Amino acid sequence: MGLTPVHFFSHGSTRMLEAETEAGSYWHRCGQEALKHNVKGVIMMGAHWACKGDKIEVATNPNPDKSACPFVTPSLYTEWKCNPDIKTAERCIKMLSAEGFNVSANPTFDWIHDTYMILIRMFPDWRDCPPVTIISMNARYDPYYHVKVGATLRSLRKENYLLVGTGGAVHNLYRNHWTDMLLYRESLGQEHPPETWALEFRQAVEDAVTKNRGPALRKAMLRLMQHPAYRSAQATDDHWMPALFAAGAAGDWEDEKFSNILGAETWELVNMCNSQFTFGKYTTMEEDQITSRVIEHAPVAKAIQAGA
Repeated sequence: MGLTPVHFFSHGSTRMLEAETEAGSYWHRCGQEALKHNVKGVIMMGAHWACKGDKIEVATNPNPDKSACPFVTPSLYTEWKCNPDIKTAERCIKMLSAEGFNVSANPTFDWIHDTYMILIRMFPDWRDCPPVTIISMNARYDPYYHVKVGATLRSLRKENYLLVGTGGAVHNLYRNHWTDMLLYRESLGQEHPPETWALEFRQAVEDAVTKNRGPALRKAMLRLMQHPAYRSAQATDDHWMPALFAAGAAGDWEDEKFSNILGAETWELVNMCNSQFTFGKYTTMEEDQITSRVIEHAPVAKAIQAGA
């Protein structure tokens, strides 16, 4: 079996569950592609669950409820049933523990909209949704920690698991324009252009993803936390850690063979940019071997030295 891709989805506001958007359509296409390739399960890190101290947890609730999703028609999420993957959750705990993480099961965790609204868009019929494992962040928000979580679970891509981080490319709730959302449940009306800091960081994220592969991707995503506009674009670090989880899962030397793309984008609330990225693609083992041979035997350009 070859590799599955890795997704970093910017989930945006709760209106993204109901509104018709380019990003929502892309989530659906990614879900249909996952079904086409018979993915074994989905492993997710969201932005709304973090553990204190040095801990990380994996959800093992066999019958999770869903937290409220305001500003949308309730039936869109209340009638959709969760499909937790307890067996894979226990396996993830063992893998993370073997790498030195202070990890444990959480048998009472209920799903939050940052993950389930993505899944509902990907798999509108809950009966089609592959089994899902949800992993927490750590509330110290150490970027290298979260890259390592993704790197530790990366090998599951070779077993046809789909790894997804769901956070935000530009996600500063304090600098959004909320009036239309609060009065009319409308988040897409851009009465003003986004501010410069939002545009600059949005472009920096696209460049980091699309111009880097393998370990260089991990380094580029980590460096973005030092970007001059980072703190304006990310008021808190919680929505950026899932991006680092995804980069960790898609940043091995083997991943240098495949490009990363910006699949779709939706702006909300003037300054929130919901960029949707896919790292790599579905491959077969034969395709991986062919690509490896092409890279291995590719001619190397010789340096031309000018005479003195």
